[in-house]
Order: sequence, then C-alpha cells, then structure tokens
Amino acid sequence: MNYTQNEKIKQVTEGTLVVGVDIASEAHYARAFDWRGIEIAKVFRFTNDLEGFESFCRWINTIKAKWNKDKVMIGAEPTGHYWFTLASFVKDIDIQFVLVNPYHVKQCKELDDNSQRKTDLKDPKTIAKLVVDGCYNIPYIPEGVYAELRTAMACRLRLQRSSMQ
Repeated sequence: MNYTQNEKIKQVTEGTLVVGVDIASEAHYARAFDWRGIEIAKVFRFTNDLEGFESFCRWINTIKAKWNKDKVMIGAEPTGHYWFTLASFVKDIDIQFVLVNPYHVKQCKELDDNSQRKTDLKDPKTIAKLVVDGCYNIPYIPEGVYAELRTAMACRLRLQRSSMQ
C-alpha cells in the first residue's frame, strides 16, 4: 500500500517502540527509541541467525514491558540480501518491518554529530530517526504461492541465461 509521509508519521504513536537496525552479514546492531526520537535502550548486538533473532526478540519484549509500549516498528537499511532473513523472522511474529533509503541514511548522518563517519553504533540511530520522521517504505515480502512463483521465475531466468551461453 502507498502511504503519504503524513500517514507514515501518524503510524508512529506514543505507544510505538521504534527500533533502528544496522544490517550486516554476520552481526546486526540495534537501538531503540520512543515516538519522539528519544533513545530508550542502548546498542544491542545480535547475530544473523535464529539464536540471534530470538535474543533480539527478547530484548525488544523487555523494552516494551519496561516502557509500556504496545507496538514495535523495526527500521533497517537494505544492505544486499542480508535483511531478508530478519524481515521474514519479524514478519512471522507480527512486528512491522520497514526499510529506509540508504541515500537518506548517508545524508542524515551528519545531523547528529557533524561527521559523515559510518559506524555500527551511529547507523541504527539515524535509521530509527528516519522511521520516526516517516521516511521509510514498507517492503513487499511474498508469501505462499507468490513466494514460490518468485523463486520459480528466478530459476527460469537463470536457466535461460545459462542456455544462451
């Protein structure tokens, strides 16, 4: 569904926990903020596997209980294909997952500390602030037969390219 930026901003309410995640191949870094962009939990590192995702989920639930939040929004920068597994995991447990534009992250880094430096500790904050400001997109993640069709089409294209060589 296409939302305007105002509609996206309205989705982040007082009861929303906004989590910014810096995606990497082996370990992800997350920071939690409230609806106004105030940090309510420091950096949390978790691995890119089921065990790491479960510890991330426990961390989120602890923060939700402590700060009396009823909704969670996880924002991430689409880094290659590494975000697919996290997006799939949080979708299965009914947590909203959104993506921010990497170009926006790059341009907004300087607003925090007058530095374009890229760090695992800084990026989750920038990502979360972009989510609070409504600068995100909701990814389409196919399910069921649609996921199978997407996989089949990718295989078909790969076979066509290899047969033409």
